[in-house]
Amino acid sequence: MIDPFVDVVPSFFATLNQGPLTLTLFLHTIIVLPMFWIYKAEKKRLEEES
Repeated sequence: MIDPFVDVVPSFFATLNQGPLTLTLFLHTIIVLPMFWIYKAEKKRLEEES
């Protein structure tokens, strides 16, 4: 799934362009991790209010 780099200078976008799985995992990580952080913060705030 991941091909070896053929660029002289590998870049961040070249890493994401390795295949659909790489881009999908990157985007889901960027989206899902802040959701857990927001969820825990809101849960803590609601527990403190009640």
